[in-house]
Amino acid sequence: MDIRQLQYFLAVVDSGSVNRAAAQLFVAQPSVSQSLRRLERDLGCELFQRAGRKLVLNAAGHSLVEPARELVRSLDVARATVGAVGGLRGGRLLIVSMPSQSVSPLSSLISRFLDRYPGVEVGVMTATRPDDVCDALRAGTAELGLVAFPNGPLREPGFRIEPVEHQSFIVVARRPDDLPDGDRPLQYEDLRGKRLVVGQPGTGMRRVADAILMATDCRIAVQIEQREALLPLVLDGAGVAVVAESWRSLALAAGLTVRELATDEILHVSLVLPLSPLSPAAAAFRDIAGLA
Repeated sequence: MDIRQLQYFLAVVDSGSVNRAAAQLFVAQPSVSQSLRRLERDLGCELFQRAGRKLVLNAAGHSLVEPARELVRSLDVARATVGAVGGLRGGRLLIVSMPSQSVSPLSSLISRFLDRYPGVEVGVMTATRPDDVCDALRAGTAELGLVAFPNGPLREPGFRIEPVEHQSFIVVARRPDDLPDGDRPLQYEDLRGKRLVVGQPGTGMRRVADAILMATDCRIAVQIEQREALLPLVLDGAGVAVVAESWRSLALAAGLTVRELATDEILHVSLVLPLSPLSPAAAAFRDIAGLA
């Protein structure tokens, strides 16, 4: 068994077929098929159930996925560590973040990181919920995660959780007269009768919106998966929205009215890190976040 066999195995797992794996790896399809057969011979068992061209992991295959990812990741970290001996001048850092935290604080953290390490390319994936962030880290598709969890830090076995900041909630509306007069923080009752634009269940913003719905006669006007469409919907008059504090600058730049919301709900924004050693780029980003 060698590292290339494991890389080809994981490519098939992630892509769902030998043909797609070969295309992603830029190799011929027979090379991937032969590598899988050699790996199965070395291990003394089959890893997939074959149904025509479709490959489905069996129990043995499932048991190999996590160790294979860890071995491949360890090799990548080793290469990056050696390459960074003279300084962090290149490479790529992959981060998975929840959408609101991609707006803030991730954008400023990336800017600060690139000011110090301009040769590193940063890739950002979006995950809707904390569980999705952790799943991406387990799968090895990202090195670091950024999550927001309501009313306390995320607790997830198998990861280090490092706090970054706390975020409160705001209400955004199309015009000032869409909300009660005054500068005081809005109470839930102040939103009575309003139409709400909300995101998917399972997020901190939706948790607060649901609390408002339970306490008042508000109703949902729009529920949308693409959180980036929340502000345009409010701007077009679909309703008001409760969003994390991280959206404030974007909402103001769009010309929307922004008011504080009186709520005990707080988002705890944290970095999620694997327990295994970090690549030099990931370690440098963690250090930057610690200075935020």
